[in-house]
Amino acid sequence: QVQLVESGGGLVQAGGSLRLSCAASGSIFRINAMGWYRQAPGKQRELVAAITSGGSTNYADSVKGRFTISRDNAKNTWYLQMNSLLPEDTAVYYCNADVTSGPWYRTARSDYWGQGTQVTVSS
Repeated sequence: QVQLVESGGGLVQAGGSLRLSCAASGSIFRINAMGWYRQAPGKQRELVAAITSGGSTNYADSVKGRFTISRDNAKNTWYLQMNSLLPEDTAVYYCNADVTSGPWYRTARSDYWGQGTQVTVSS
């Protein structure tokens, strides 16, 4: 099994910054891709940013130039640096990972989610 634990959410004023972290633990053979999603009240969950094991990144248009996703492979941890936050960034943020788990002779590939962390941006 693999567990994802998030940290770093909170309340911030518009224009401020927050940094989210997500740490993966468990029987990890390889993390293929990592990402951040968010879900605002009454809206569908949407992709915010993603990064592959090769370092390729993808961002939602609404956060380009303001948010940066990065990773520390040695720690199985990835981050979302959020700058110039706007009230419309208010949501529950979830980390996500595409993980190959298990011993090398018996691996399985699955999608895992963190528990979610609230980000609230006041105007």
